[in-house]
Amino acid sequence: MPLRRPTLPHTTPLPKKYPLKDFFRNPDRGYFRLADDGKTLGFMQPVALDDQPARMNIFVQALQNAQPVGEPRRLTSETARDISNFFWKGDDIVLYQKDFGGDENFHVLAVNAQTGVAHDLTPYENVRAGIEDDLPDDPDHVLISHNQRDPQVFDVYRVNVHTGAAVLVAQNPGNVVGWQTDHAGKVRAAITSDGLDTTLLYRDNEAAPFKPLITTDYRTTVSPAFFTFDDRKFYALSNRGRDKLALVIIDPATPDQEELIFATDEVDLDAAGYSRKRRVLTVAAYQTDKPRRHYFDAQTEALYQQLESLLPGYDLAIQGLNRNEDTFIVAAYNDRTPGARYLFQTATGALHKLADINPSIPEAEMSPVQPIRYTSRDGLEIHGYLTLPAGRDPKGLPCIINPHGGPWARDGWGYNPEIQFLANRGFCVLQMNFRGSTGYGRRFWEASFGQWGLAMQDDITDGVRWLIDQGIADPARIGIYGGSYGGYATLAGITFTPDLYAAAVDYVGVSNLFTFMNTIPPYWKPLLAKMYDMVGHPEHDQERLAATSPALHVDRIRTPLLIAQGAQDPRVNKAESDQVVQALRERGVEVQYLVKDNEGHGFHNDENKFEFYEAMEAFFVAHLKP
Repeated sequence: MPLRRPTLPHTTPLPKKYPLKDFFRNPDRGYFRLADDGKTLGFMQPVALDDQPARMNIFVQALQNAQPVGEPRRLTSETARDISNFFWKGDDIVLYQKDFGGDENFHVLAVNAQTGVAHDLTPYENVRAGIEDDLPDDPDHVLISHNQRDPQVFDVYRVNVHTGAAVLVAQNPGNVVGWQTDHAGKVRAAITSDGLDTTLLYRDNEAAPFKPLITTDYRTTVSPAFFTFDDRKFYALSNRGRDKLALVIIDPATPDQEELIFATDEVDLDAAGYSRKRRVLTVAAYQTDKPRRHYFDAQTEALYQQLESLLPGYDLAIQGLNRNEDTFIVAAYNDRTPGARYLFQTATGALHKLADINPSIPEAEMSPVQPIRYTSRDGLEIHGYLTLPAGRDPKGLPCIINPHGGPWARDGWGYNPEIQFLANRGFCVLQMNFRGSTGYGRRFWEASFGQWGLAMQDDITDGVRWLIDQGIADPARIGIYGGSYGGYATLAGITFTPDLYAAAVDYVGVSNLFTFMNTIPPYWKPLLAKMYDMVGHPEHDQERLAATSPALHVDRIRTPLLIAQGAQDPRVNKAESDQVVQALRERGVEVQYLVKDNEGHGFHNDENKFEFYEAMEAFFVAHLKP
C-alpha cells in the first residue's frame, strides 16, 4: 500500500460560504415595538399574501410579565412593498408609513390593533407625509406634516387617528425646512432657510406669531433637540463658535448665550435623550471609532450597566419602552452579528429573548470590523473600517473599496450584511470616512465643498494606496462598489483613476452633476442654493462640474462595470444611469445594467435585493478572482 503524505490542516479553517439569501433576506421576526401600557407587543415578519412575494407586515401579540403569550395576530396586508416603519400610538393604535414603488411619497396609516380597521391619514397622490409628534398625552391625535398644499414645503396638521380629520396648526410661509414641538405637542419653533442662511424662529405659544431668534449661515448648526421640561428653554445641538457639535441649552430671552451641557473634543454629538416620565436628561450619544454614550442620570447608567452584565460582549441599544419606563426592548449586536432582541423588565430583572435577527449567519464565522486611520495626501486624517476575510492570510487579497453614500453622512462600526457577505466570499473590504463625512466637526465637513471628484475622491484613492502599501491588497485585484454618492465615487474612480480598479459596481449613483441637480424632488428646492454652494453652481462653476461629471468623460472608462438603478428613484433619477450605459454601449464597452421598475433609491423588495447581490457576486468573482 503506497504511503501518503499527511495533509497539514490550516491553522484557521476557511469559513464555509453561507447562502447569499441568508445575508440579505428579511428577518423572520424583527422591528419590535411596545404599546404604551406594555401589554401588547408589535413586530414585523414576512408574509406572502394573494400569491405575491412575502412582504414585511405588522403583527401584534399579548404580553404577560414581559413575555409573549398566545398567538400573534396579523394587522396589515401589504403585498407590493415591505412596510418601512411603524410605532404605537397609545395602547391600541399602530401607525405605519408606506410609499409606492420607492417614490418616497410616504403615506401615514393608522390601524386599530383590536379591530384591524385601518385609515390612510394622508390619502393624497404625489404627496410626502411624515409624523412630527405622536402627542403621547392626546389619545386621539398626532401631528403630521405633508406637502399637499405646495410640493416644495411642508405644513403641520393635527390629525385624528380614528377618523383622519385634519386641522392645520402651522402653515409654512415658504421657507420653513423643519418644525419643533414642545413637551405639550405645541409647535413652538421652526427652522427657515433661504438656502445659504438659516434662521431659528420661536414663539411662546401657538397663538403667538413666530419671531426670529438666531440667524447663522448654513455652515453653523443650531439644531433644537427638545424643550427643557418647563417648556421655557430648549436643548440644542450647536457648533456656534466651535468646531464640534455640543449639547447646549438656549434661553429665548438671551438667544446669543449658550449654556454648555456636554461636548467632546474628538467628534460631534449625534443625539441626546431624556426620560419623559421622570423629566430628566438621560444620555448623549456620539461615535468615535465605535458608538459611545455619556450618562447624565444615575438611573439610566445603572440600567445600561445591568444590561451589559446580562449581555456581555455585545453593544446595546434600547429600541423601545412602555410609558411607565419599566419594560424595555433591547438590541444586542456587534460587528459580526445583527444579534438578538430582548424584553427586559426592571422590576424583576428578567430578560426574555424575543428573536435572533439572523440565526443562519453564525457570529463566530464572520469577520471582525477593525477601525483604521490613514493620512490623505494633503495631511487630513481619514478614519475608516477594514474588514479582512476570516481564515485568510491578510496579504495580496482581492479587495473591494466601499465609499459611503450621502456624501454628508458617515460609516460606523457595527454589523453590515454587505460587508460580511463580501468578506465571506474572500474579499477584504475598506470603508473610509472621506472629507465631508459627518461627525468629525465643521472643518472636516467644509473641506469637501466643491470637491466632488477632486479632494474627496483623492481621499478614497489614498485609502487604496494605503491598502496596497500595507501589503493587504493585490493591486491587480481591487474593485469599487458604492450606492448614491458612493455610486458617484465609483464612477469617478473608474473615470479619473482608471488604472486603479479592475471592476466596479455603481448602485443608484450620480453620474452628471448638471442633470442631478436639475432632477431633485420639489421639496429639496428650498435647499438648492446650499447645494450649489457645497457642490457647485451649474453656471459659475460650469467648468469644474463638467470636469468632474463621469457621464461627460465615459471615453476614459475601460473598467468592467455593473450598474443597478430603481426606476422610481426621486433622488438620483434613472437618467443618471441611462446616460452612462448608453454612452458606453455606443462605444462598444459592455456594461451590465439592472433596472427595477418597482424600486426607488436602493432596492428594498427581497427578490430584487437577491437579484442585485447575485449579479454583484458573480461580477466581482469573475473579475477579481478571490
